[in-house]
Amino acid sequence: MTTRLGTSSPTTKKTAALVLGLGVGGFIDGIVIHQLLGWHHMLSGWYPPDTPENLHRNMLGDGLFHLFCLVLVLGGVVLLNRAAPLPARGLWGGLVGGWGVFNVVEGIVDHLVLGIHHVRHGADQLAWDLGFLALGVVLALVGFGLTRSAYR
Repeated sequence: MTTRLGTSSPTTKKTAALVLGLGVGGFIDGIVIHQLLGWHHMLSGWYPPDTPENLHRNMLGDGLFHLFCLVLVLGGVVLLNRAAPLPARGLWGGLVGGWGVFNVVEGIVDHLVLGIHHVRHGADQLAWDLGFLALGVVLALVGFGLTRSAYR
């Protein structure tokens, strides 16, 4: 279905904001946890960054992860451009909800199932991973609540 500017459905608008939120959530994770705090890298559960080779693998993994986040953000912008203007709550709800969905999916798949990294490696890593998941659930609920209220 082709959508013209100003004639998009609420679903198109919600999808656009959600995709944008997924990318922004990934960037927040990568910038804050990977780069600023240095708690983990994308592949640090498989390749501890204790040798130059493993550090290089992790930096490459982080770069590919950030590239994927950029594709999501650009995709969200393209979708938003096709949609009629969003109510502010709809945009913020999608951003926050998408960030929450990112945390939940990334936390379950990367942290718990595949073990490619943990939020913070060490004795309390399960607690950090579960806290990350809990934050994701809260963000998703808040975001979807904002979105729902925007379209009432």
